[in-house]
Amino acid sequence: MHQLTSLGPCDTRLKRKVVEELHRMTHIGFPIAAMSLVGYLKNMVLVVCMGRLGSLELAGGALAIGFTNITGYSVLSGLAMGMEPLCSQAFGSQNFSIAFHTLQRTILLLLLTSLLIALLWSNLEPLLFLLHQNQDITRIASLYCQFAIPDLVTNSLLHPIRIFLRSQSTTWPLMWSTLLAIILHIPLTIFLTFNLSLGVKGIAISTSLTNFITLFFLVGYMVYAHITKKPFYCLYDTSQTLYQPLLPEKVVPLSLRKVLGDDEWRMLIRLALQSCLGVCLEWWWYEFMTILAGYLHKPHIALATSAIVIQTTSLMYTLPTTLSASVSTRVGNELGAGQPKKARLAAVVAVGMALMSSLLGLLLTTLGREAWGRIFTDDNEVLELTMGVLPIVGLCEIANCPQTTSCGILRGSARPGIGAWINFYSFYMVGAPVAIVLTFVWRLGFKGLCYGLLAAQVTCVVSILTVVHKTDWEKEWLKTKEFVGKNNHGMAAFAHADETVKCEEGVAN
Repeated sequence: MHQLTSLGPCDTRLKRKVVEELHRMTHIGFPIAAMSLVGYLKNMVLVVCMGRLGSLELAGGALAIGFTNITGYSVLSGLAMGMEPLCSQAFGSQNFSIAFHTLQRTILLLLLTSLLIALLWSNLEPLLFLLHQNQDITRIASLYCQFAIPDLVTNSLLHPIRIFLRSQSTTWPLMWSTLLAIILHIPLTIFLTFNLSLGVKGIAISTSLTNFITLFFLVGYMVYAHITKKPFYCLYDTSQTLYQPLLPEKVVPLSLRKVLGDDEWRMLIRLALQSCLGVCLEWWWYEFMTILAGYLHKPHIALATSAIVIQTTSLMYTLPTTLSASVSTRVGNELGAGQPKKARLAAVVAVGMALMSSLLGLLLTTLGREAWGRIFTDDNEVLELTMGVLPIVGLCEIANCPQTTSCGILRGSARPGIGAWINFYSFYMVGAPVAIVLTFVWRLGFKGLCYGLLAAQVTCVVSILTVVHKTDWEKEWLKTKEFVGKNNHGMAAFAHADETVKCEEGVAN
C-alpha cells in the first residue's frame, strides 16, 4: 500500500473520495458492530445463567464453551471466511454465478466439517477422562456439547449466508435478524433452563434455537427480496437502478464433476483452510494463555483475571472485526469492479479508522480499568491484578486493531495465507517464548503473559502493515480479473464505477 501522500494532494476531490469511502465503510460496518455487541450480550446471558445454576455448572459450562469455541465454532467461522474474497470480487464484477456457487460449496464444506466436529463433541467425556479432568465437571461439559451438536448444522448455513449478504454490502438485515433473535433468546434461555429445569442442557438448546431463529429471519429476508425483486442496495448514483438478485433467478445445483474437479472448488478449499488457520491460531493463543495461568502462584487469582481479560478483549474486538469485515468487502468489490485505486483507498481509510478506534480501547483499559474490573469481581486480589494488566491489554489493542483490519485487506484480495503465516510466527515463535520467559524465568507472573501477548501483537502489526504497504494493487486487480473474467467470458465491471455510492435499501430514502 502506498503512503497517504502517494494518493495525491489533499484537494477537494480527494477529500470527497475519502468522505465517500468513510460513508461506505461505516454503512457496512455499523450493523456488523451492533450485531457483534448483541452477540456479546448473548454470551453474557449464558455465563450468568450458568452461574445461577451453581459453581459446578459454571465450571462445566465454561469448559464446554471453551472447548466448543476452539474445536467447533472457530473452525466453522474460519472456513467460511474463505468465501469472502470469492463472493466480494464476484459481486464486484457482477459475476453472480460464482457467488452463488461459492455459497453452495461453502455450505457443503461446512456441513461435512460439522460431521467430524460432532463426532469429537459426542466423545468429549472419555477424552477428558483420559486427561484426568474432574469427573463431575467433565460430565456437565459433555452434556452441554452433546446438546449443542444441532447448532453445528445451523452455523454451517448461517456463516456462509452472512458472508454472502455482507459481500454485497447488505448488512442491515444481519443486524435486525440477530437483534430479534437475541430478544427471544433471553426469555427462551430462562424458560428452558429454570422453568423446565433442563439446566445446562437448556442453555445449549436455547443457543441452538437462537441461531436457528436468526437463520430463519435471514432466509426469509432473502426469499422476500427475491420474490419482490426489490433492490437491496443502490450501486450507482445514476437515474438507472440495477437489480442485483439476492437469489439466482434459476437455482443451478452443483454437479458431482463441479464439486470434485472444479478450479473454483479447489480455490475455495485453499482460501478456507488458510482463513481458518489464521483465525484459529489467534483464537487458540488465549486458551494457551489461560492454561499457563493455571501454573502460576495462586492460580485461582490468575485464572479469574484471565477470564476478565478475555471478556475485555472480546468486547474490544468488536471494532477491529467490524473494520476487517467492512474493508474485506470494499477491497473485494473494487478489485472485482476493476478499480484497484479505489481498493487501495479503501485499505488506507480502513487502517486510518483502525488507528483511531484503537485509542478507545486504550482509554477503556486505562482510565476506566477500576470501574470495569468491579463489574466482574469484588475480590481485592483479582481486582488489583486486573487493574495492573488492563493497561497492557490496552497497548495490545493499539496493535491489534490495525492488525485485524489489515487481515481483512488481505482476505479481500484473496491472500489470507499471508495473514495466517504472520499470525503463526508472531504468536507462537515470538509471543509464546516471550510470555514463558517473562512469566516463569523473570517471574513477572500473569503480567508476563500479557507482555507476551503485547510482543506478539506488535510483531504481527508491523509485519502485516509492511505487507499491505507493499501491495501492488494493479497486480492484485489482474489476478482478480483472471479469476472472475475467466468464469464470466469477459468480466463485466460495475458501470460508472467512479460514481459509485453504495447504500442499503431504506437508508437511501
